[in-house]
Amino acid sequence: MNHIATDATQAGAPATLFADWRDYFALLKPRVMTLVIFTAACAMAVAPGSLHPMLAFTGILCIAVAAGAAGALNQWYEADIDALMKRTANRPLPAGKLAAGEALAFGVILGTGSVAMIGLALNWVAAFWLAVSILFYVMVYTVWLKRRTPQNIVIGGAAGAFPVICGWAAVTGDTPMFAWILFGIIFLWTPPHFWALALFMEADYAKAGVPMLPVTHGMPETRRQILLYSFLLVPLTIAPTLLGMADWAYGGTAITLGAIFLWMAFKVSRSTATTPAGMAAEKQLFKFSLLYLACLFGALVADRLLLP
Repeated sequence: MNHIATDATQAGAPATLFADWRDYFALLKPRVMTLVIFTAACAMAVAPGSLHPMLAFTGILCIAVAAGAAGALNQWYEADIDALMKRTANRPLPAGKLAAGEALAFGVILGTGSVAMIGLALNWVAAFWLAVSILFYVMVYTVWLKRRTPQNIVIGGAAGAFPVICGWAAVTGDTPMFAWILFGIIFLWTPPHFWALALFMEADYAKAGVPMLPVTHGMPETRRQILLYSFLLVPLTIAPTLLGMADWAYGGTAITLGAIFLWMAFKVSRSTATTPAGMAAEKQLFKFSLLYLACLFGALVADRLLLP
């Protein structure tokens, strides 16, 4: 890992001279963390049973801290390629604001602390899946897949889906089929969501040597895969209603949102733009996909808690 430390601290003065709380906060990938926390909290709300508000808060906090730990360890390992991409060049490590060892220690402490805390405060089933989520994101996605295969996002999508399993297990101590359906929704949502971003960031990924699908298989194939995964995703979002796990209030929302998602994915599949400036459909799908997942999980909570 010596190349990581060198690349992360090459910006002149010692990294620690410039570090403050905002740099450590940036290591947590707070924007990415927000949706992870929200979906996990929704899983906790939908799971049968109840928790004392303080225990529920503790569970959500532990999942948030674990997600931040995974983000910090991801940035520690990827400091070299982050330095090559416009989107990530200003992160604390490539910008020289933190030393690699500081980021590594920060991530390890947060990760182990969050797993231990959720185990002690709630249950060890939730702790097990929380540990799996961190290790999967760091070891499977970041270390093994991202630099080796264009399937990195497909397989690595599980990392963002495990928090809903953690949230459910925090309440019930088990992981039934409903929890795994929620896992599957996020798992299938990740490729079209991330590939939409990868299309207009293709030049950055190519420069960094990251084998994202637009780099290895071209933009037309990426657009075809976005549409394919969208067609797999939408029926799964309706499954909770079809299986009697949710009412048609949720099912109708899933169908409506899914129709919009499929229409946007279809527009992306018909696009021939090759530069970011012309990729309006791709940018629209990427932005909507964030709202789509949030509204879908929010509707599930409303269906379970607010409707008679």
